[in-house]
Amino acid sequence: MPLIAVLPGDGIGPEVTAEARRVLEALNLDLQFEEAPVGGAGYLASGRPLPPETLALAKRADAVLFGAVGDPRFEALERRLRPEAALLALRRELGLFANIRPATLFPGLESASPLKPEVVAGLDIVIVRELTGDVYFGEKGRRNNQEGLRQGYDWMSYDEAEVERIAVVGFEMAKRRKRKLCSVDKANVLETSQLWRDVVNEIAVRYPEVELTHMYVDNAAMQLVKRPADFDVIVTGNLFGDILSDQASMCAGSIGMLPSASLGDWSGANGMYEPIHGSAPDIAGQGKANPCAAILSAAMLMRHSLNDEASFQRIETAVIKAIAGGARTPDLGGTMTTREMGDAVLRELK
Repeated sequence: MPLIAVLPGDGIGPEVTAEARRVLEALNLDLQFEEAPVGGAGYLASGRPLPPETLALAKRADAVLFGAVGDPRFEALERRLRPEAALLALRRELGLFANIRPATLFPGLESASPLKPEVVAGLDIVIVRELTGDVYFGEKGRRNNQEGLRQGYDWMSYDEAEVERIAVVGFEMAKRRKRKLCSVDKANVLETSQLWRDVVNEIAVRYPEVELTHMYVDNAAMQLVKRPADFDVIVTGNLFGDILSDQASMCAGSIGMLPSASLGDWSGANGMYEPIHGSAPDIAGQGKANPCAAILSAAMLMRHSLNDEASFQRIETAVIKAIAGGARTPDLGGTMTTREMGDAVLRELK
C-alpha cells in the first residue's frame, strides 16, 4: 500500500492540503496517509522547522504531499530556524533537484488572466527549474567591505553534473510534449550561465528530435508577457525558475491554480508535490484560498510517483470541468470557499 506523507505546514497550507487529500481519498485506491508538522508548525512542535520525525516520514514515504511554509511570527528567528528552512532541507535531504511547474490556462479562465485573451489563448507551459543549486544553496553571509560598509553576499554556482541532470529532465519532458525546449540563462553576463549554456548544448546532441533554443532571462520575462503561448518547455536555474514560474502563474489567471512536482530523478520516486502559492498568512483560516493548485499537485503525485496516469487524468479533468462549470474562489473573481471549491471538483470526479 503506497504511503503518502502529508505535510500541511503553515498559513493556508492545511486548508488546501485537506482538499487535495479528500480528492485522493475519493479515488478509492489503497493509499495510506500519515501527517506530520513542518515549517512554523514544526518549530512550535519541536523547536525545529523540520522535526526529525517529519524528515523520517518523508524519507520512508512513496511521495510527499506538501502544503506551504511561512509565518511572520518567526521572521525574527535566525535563518536556519525559520519555516522556509524546512523546505530547503527537504529538497536537499530527499535529493529533489528537478522542479516541474506546469502553467496552463484552463478553459473559462481567459478573463482571469491580466493578459488579453488573444495573447494568452493556448497557454500550456512546463517550467523545469533546478532546485538544489544556485544562490539558494551557495555560500552566503554578511561582512564589512574595505570601506567598512555592511555587505551581503550569496554565491551562485553550478557544476557540469548539476546542469546535465536538470537538462536531461528538460529534454525528456520536451520529448514527451511538442519537442521544443527553451533554455533560459544570463550567459552574456554570468560565468555560471555560460557553463549552463555550454552543458545544455552538449546534452542536446543526445536529443536530435528536440528543437533547442536559448534565451536570456530578461528577454524570457518579456516574451512570457508578449507571446506566452509560443513556449512549451522551459529549463532554467533555481533563481530564474523561481521568478519566471510565478510570472507564468499570473499569465494562467492565478497563482492559486499552479501545482508543482519536485523530483529526484525522472522516475518520480519519493517526489514531493506542492502548490507554488506559498502560505498566504493574510487569508489563512478564512476559507478564501483556492485549493486547485494543491489538488493538481496531488494529480501530479499520482502520475510521477505512483505511475498512475489514469488517476492523474481523472483529477485534472475534474478540475477542468469544475472551472468550466463556473466554480470560482475569490482569486478567480468568485465567492466559493476553499471547501466549496473542493466539493465542486469532487462532484466532477468520475
